[in-house]
Amino acid sequence: MSLFDHVEFDQHEHVSYVCDPDSGLRAIIAIHNTHLGPAMGGTRYYPYQNDADALTDVLRLSRGMTYKSALARLPLGGGKSVIIGDPKTQKTPAQMRAFGRFLERLGGLYIAAEDSGTSVADMKIVREVTAHVSGCDDKQTLEGHTKSGDPSPATAYGCFLGIQAAVKHRLQRDDLNGLTVGIQGLGNVGYRLAEMLAEAGAHLVVTDINTEAVQRAVKELDAKAVGLDDIYRQPMDIFAPCALGATVNPHALEHLQASIIAGSANNQLDTAGTGRLVHARGVCYAPDYVINAGGIIDVCYEKQGNYNTDTVSEHIEGIYDTLMALFERSARENIATSDLADTMARERLQSVE
Repeated sequence: MSLFDHVEFDQHEHVSYVCDPDSGLRAIIAIHNTHLGPAMGGTRYYPYQNDADALTDVLRLSRGMTYKSALARLPLGGGKSVIIGDPKTQKTPAQMRAFGRFLERLGGLYIAAEDSGTSVADMKIVREVTAHVSGCDDKQTLEGHTKSGDPSPATAYGCFLGIQAAVKHRLQRDDLNGLTVGIQGLGNVGYRLAEMLAEAGAHLVVTDINTEAVQRAVKELDAKAVGLDDIYRQPMDIFAPCALGATVNPHALEHLQASIIAGSANNQLDTAGTGRLVHARGVCYAPDYVINAGGIIDVCYEKQGNYNTDTVSEHIEGIYDTLMALFERSARENIATSDLADTMARERLQSVE
């Protein structure tokens, strides 16, 4: 199949297939749109079953980054990169340096950051050979502590605020006390989100392939642990997908009891049609690239060199207002939030000349 005929191709400006035989690096870099600024997005390291799956993922993710930055009102375009392989057994410093050299050839059109399967340490290795990377520098927290360049806390904070917005809109409540949240995925973002929700008084039902993370949530957060497929069948008010994509699909919706879907995962919907099905069922869906924008906000300020904790936090808190506006317009115009978010992002792109 030609790239231009691919179902996920959306007038992407640039797609690079990257191969470095010496290190074993095989990657794809996709730049979707640079109308608002240089493309920025994470680097995912994942054992795709084949190259076609990797291409589909990077095309979808890069488009989502364009819309994410647009609705977060950032001077950034959208891009993403995927490295094909198992990060636990195949990732090496030589690969990350080779990846950085390819970034350098793009001349700043795309700025990388960490993602699933990569870390701050990996990005620091990339930075040895190129400046076109972010999410590396230590930062101050609101409490005055020092944290690494990991944007996960910022992503989790934005997701927490997004859940609050969805609860306000759908349940007409200003608090989360006593609500049940099903969290699918307890990685860097998912576990931090779980901590915030527990502190706010929510009851947690959790699942993850990492049994240690699940056991930790049970012990530390009084969470209920369930199997990977059982999460959909649990009585809950809010379903928070925080793992990989396409977990919101017609099969899952057959069992899902939640009235709100709001989590940190990218590409949560398997198809656009599923978003319309969610809307038709009266479920309030917080589009993934709107609610999980905290991380890109964080690394954007770092890259600009003007990082200020209060300013960054205030910008992330705008996610609440953006989602409230989206929910209200969706109800007013009877349009699925997933479709409407795309429309609002395109409106933003067209408004900036």
